[in-house]
Amino acid sequence: MGMQCAVCGKKPVTGNQKTYRGKAKYLGGVGKKITGTSKRRFKPNLQRIKVALDGETHRARVCVQCIRSGNIQKPIKRKPFAEIKV
Repeated sequence: MGMQCAVCGKKPVTGNQKTYRGKAKYLGGVGKKITGTSKRRFKPNLQRIKVALDGETHRARVCVQCIRSGNIQKPIKRKPFAEIKV
């Protein structure tokens, strides 16, 4: 899979980049004018992280919004409350 989130399916979208010329009105000018537009791509912020699925650990490319919202389960790095044998 290319640049796409493994959880929500977010992928690059297209948009426009605008070029401006002139001085802003609040600075005493006559206002900014658009002098050109060109196509651009908005890419999602993907991170390669370890994800726990069905008790197994996998690496996946997940967008930061899914990580922060808690849509993924990270694996447990060690067993909790393990006894120390002397």
